[in-house]
Amino acid sequence: MGTIRIQKPFTYEPTAEDVEPADTQSLVLPDGTRITTSTPLSSLDDDDDDINDKANTEPITVTVNELPLCTYRTLQRKAALVISAVGTPYEHSAAHVPSYPVLEITPPVTPSRSRAYGGATPFISIADFWGLVYTLFTAYHTQENIPILLSPLIENHAQLRTYVLRSGLGRTAPSPDASKDELFLSRAAFWQGAGTHGYHSRGWLPPDTESTMNAYAPFPSVQSFTRTPLVIASHPLRPPKPKQGEVVYRRYCPTVKQTLELTYFDLGKEGTVSAHLQAFHDWHNSERVNKWWSEAGSMEKHREYVQGLLEDPAVMPLIMSWDGELMGYTEIVWVKENHVAAYIPDGAKDWDRGAHILVGEEKFRGSVRAQAWFRSLHHYSFLADPRTERLIGEPRADNGAMAKVSLDTTMHVQTIFDFPYKRSIMTWLPRERFFKLDVL
Repeated sequence: MGTIRIQKPFTYEPTAEDVEPADTQSLVLPDGTRITTSTPLSSLDDDDDDINDKANTEPITVTVNELPLCTYRTLQRKAALVISAVGTPYEHSAAHVPSYPVLEITPPVTPSRSRAYGGATPFISIADFWGLVYTLFTAYHTQENIPILLSPLIENHAQLRTYVLRSGLGRTAPSPDASKDELFLSRAAFWQGAGTHGYHSRGWLPPDTESTMNAYAPFPSVQSFTRTPLVIASHPLRPPKPKQGEVVYRRYCPTVKQTLELTYFDLGKEGTVSAHLQAFHDWHNSERVNKWWSEAGSMEKHREYVQGLLEDPAVMPLIMSWDGELMGYTEIVWVKENHVAAYIPDGAKDWDRGAHILVGEEKFRGSVRAQAWFRSLHHYSFLADPRTERLIGEPRADNGAMAKVSLDTTMHVQTIFDFPYKRSIMTWLPRERFFKLDVL
């Protein structure tokens, strides 16, 4: 059995492999829209304290599906979002709070986009502006905040400012001495989905068709109850499941230059074998997967297994794919209705979630891809219900690869415990840590 060492208190220091954007000038939004910058994204994030060389340089042009969206340039000043020091003697000397160059967003140089929208002056839609913010946080991915100025030459600059503030996507500085013209876009708020649902349909959780899975406010908290041979628990009623084959999450991962999709398992019609079921069957009958899952068997066994999960309101069986090519499988569970709940030191909370995961296709293995899909699973789990405050895993203690990818994706080892059939480590990921750190 492998040895698990619990080391010093958690600190996260991302490596270049972890977070460096791909050397590309394009970003693909969840709805397939392509945003392009005139400078490669990986060259923009610069921690150099001397911003004079970058200030007043040639503006960077941003296009949406080859139509000019806007330009922006780095101004010759930095701004810091000072919060807790406001009103204290430290307010004007809080040098520990990072400051970042201010970006001025201006209309596109060419009027072709204005003509495309039929307007006399430049106009940026809410959906396109969100795409711009996505681009900025992909380029300036190490920044906690991005200070921006919206040019009054943008026809609807007041609408965009209101959108940023009311959606929580950004804020103004709270100090009475600070400029109220600057908006501080928040990385943590952006990745939590601020400014998506209710504003446009380009978020990572695709808009609904019939399932109402992602379109509205969180499902209400109404008591429900589960009794099985392994679980007796009172818990909130869980929302209806998506339709089989429905995509519930989509994100372009710059580190691998492909789009990850999470699709609700499609079992297919009775008497047929769907692509999802065939892949699930093949994967579980491979020696590598069976070593950890112990679910090798017939097609009928696997059909019954999945059917049971589709009928279980506490489990989301999902197929993972890269650019539409099936690569793996995961079960996202509500922990309170799962047998791991009895082993959690402080007890399972109503909205805790966890996941069981396998990568079935050999060509999609490797640490870079593992970090991309695991972080995306965390992202989906937190987005799916804003009341989820932590994710809990329970990989086998001798599964060194899963332990490593868990730690690499900012989880920590909370404890070591024994199921009747295996020894496990218990990994935790608090919501605040995930969105504060630079992992997406």
